[in-house]
Amino acid sequence: MNLPSGLAAFDISGKTALITGAAGLLGSQHAAALAEIGALVVMSDVDAGMLRERAAGLARHYGEKIISVPMDVTDEQSIALVAREIGAVDILVNNAAVDAKVTGAGDAEFSRVENFLLAQWNGEIGVGLTGAFLCSRVFGAAMAERGGGVILNIASDLSVIAPDQRLYRKPGLAEADQPVKPVTYSVVKAGLVGLTRYLAGYWAGRGVRVNALSPGGVFNGQPEEFVARLTALIPIGRMAAMDEYRAAVQFLCSPASSYMTGQNLLIDGGRTVV
Repeated sequence: MNLPSGLAAFDISGKTALITGAAGLLGSQHAAALAEIGALVVMSDVDAGMLRERAAGLARHYGEKIISVPMDVTDEQSIALVAREIGAVDILVNNAAVDAKVTGAGDAEFSRVENFLLAQWNGEIGVGLTGAFLCSRVFGAAMAERGGGVILNIASDLSVIAPDQRLYRKPGLAEADQPVKPVTYSVVKAGLVGLTRYLAGYWAGRGVRVNALSPGGVFNGQPEEFVARLTALIPIGRMAAMDEYRAAVQFLCSPASSYMTGQNLLIDGGRTVV
């Protein structure tokens, strides 16, 4: 088997990559990463307005390598329509998720387990985990039929560690009223790693590689107090820059990682090793 080596192994010219949740914080970064190494990138999201804005911004740099199409990952018909519209997909990046926000006493969506709404649980699991399954079933199965492809599931450092709820504490609140990172985010991200391993084994003989990327916290203008608390837990001593995962996405989606499948690549500044 003759495989490209060195920098040539990162070239995915002629490949089509579909990114879900592409209007989100990291979605456009993943799109830029894959456009940089030659792919035609299809950005998708349920938020059609924000999707158009993100795609237009990237198209100014990458031209016709960036296209966008609205898609609801929780709707099988929506996924099927996109599959028919865009044709063969060589790379699927399951990035769509609801980043459940930390809330506290008096908020409409109360974050603590004791009061967590079943509808919110179902909704967030539906986007982040069921959506990844549905997209993998449609696009991954087609890859297997054609003899190969790549699926990358975007997980989180919270796929392997629990949220440190001390990060979110507010002075003067009773314990039962303290804000917390909601349960769904960790469950979704841990589930994505499980889905990664399952699909890697399931399609191993049909040329479909499946891996997960687990980023640590990305700096996006969070309050100083929160940033200080979190960076104290990170050996490197800072949060990640927004574009700091691009090279990892390029590696995992290209022949550069041709002998890698079923793995969860943690890039978290060392947080999960201490």
